[in-house]
Amino acid sequence: MTDHDRVSPGRHYRPLVRMTPRDPQEVHRVSTPLELLFDLCFVVAVAQAGVRLVHAVAEGRFGHGVAGYCFVFFAIWLAWVNFTWFASAYDTDDVPYRIATFVQIIGVLVLAAGVPRAFDQNDFTVAVAGYVIMRIALTFQWLRAARNVTAAARTAALRYAVGLVVVEAGWIALLLVPGGVFTWGFVAMAVADLSVPVIAEHAQRTTWHAHHIAERYGLFTIIVLGESVAAATVAVQSAVDESSVLGDLLPIAIGGLLIVFSAYWIYFAVPVHRHLTAGVPAFLWGYGHYFVFGSAAAIGAGIEVVVEQTVHRAHISQTAAAAAVTVPTALFLLTVWLIHSRRAKRGLAEHAVLPGCAVLVLAATFCGAWAVPVAGVAMAAAVAAGEVLSSRHRPAV
Repeated sequence: MTDHDRVSPGRHYRPLVRMTPRDPQEVHRVSTPLELLFDLCFVVAVAQAGVRLVHAVAEGRFGHGVAGYCFVFFAIWLAWVNFTWFASAYDTDDVPYRIATFVQIIGVLVLAAGVPRAFDQNDFTVAVAGYVIMRIALTFQWLRAARNVTAAARTAALRYAVGLVVVEAGWIALLLVPGGVFTWGFVAMAVADLSVPVIAEHAQRTTWHAHHIAERYGLFTIIVLGESVAAATVAVQSAVDESSVLGDLLPIAIGGLLIVFSAYWIYFAVPVHRHLTAGVPAFLWGYGHYFVFGSAAAIGAGIEVVVEQTVHRAHISQTAAAAAVTVPTALFLLTVWLIHSRRAKRGLAEHAVLPGCAVLVLAATFCGAWAVPVAGVAMAAAVAAGEVLSSRHRPAV
């Protein structure tokens, strides 16, 4: 079959398609239903990581909670990244492709099941098992691609496959090291995992679709922000159930929603696919989203921590609880500005909006019970300032 036999809008489904590179200039390239199902299943893992982070921080175990969250979220994020970029270049949506994707989904569900044990007992066995399942399926996909391409494209696909197998063996071996060196071993393996695409793409850049990649990252941003919306919902529910502290919880819910809505507005203010180019910029943008996704999901966990502290179920101070919201919010702002929206800014004033807002959000940490509402107002003000400044460069209608 030729490239024109692929499944696309308006064409009939075919059970077996030759896996060749997709056209990076393909028109009307959008996320497929299978990709959306894949993302939906990742919500389970993200939610598990957020729940364990809430419990750890609420109990005053900040270092343990943050470290565990960073480790687990890295595995979730990188598995999603690898699938997303491969799909953008080689998605055939035929029977073998769907089965391999379903196996990856099983892997992320196993990973999600291992999150509590990883947090509570520092036992990453189940989590690593789920991660390896996902990578085995992805290795099969790269080997299938290598079989159907030639020259530099085949070299790149084989490098991906070999690199994934080597790194998978490393992750399994890491389970055998003493607990005292696990952290350093994790960092080393994370660097090795991140290096696989860099080495593989040295032969030839895979034919990912800039608009499709931007859409995929945008959809996952919505998913992790959705976790924060759920947290604000919990705050509202708690306000209804705990009528004695209704006046304290409603401002938290409103402030949390302001933060989430503003984060959405800020992220999607720039059509980033126009600036998404190959090489180092693409890697920095793609890898930098670890902090965007991680901080966005952590905002929701932080809102739940503030609620727990307000109803006297958390063993931490009011300031510490507020920091659980303001610190990830500030990190989100700085990271989005640095890797995502900076290229579209003009002049010092526009560039200063997001970093300046990050400073104000951090300062809100010390506003006591009003920390979350104040941070939300600061975020909304940043959105308004950005719109006013950017409107100066828009053509009149």
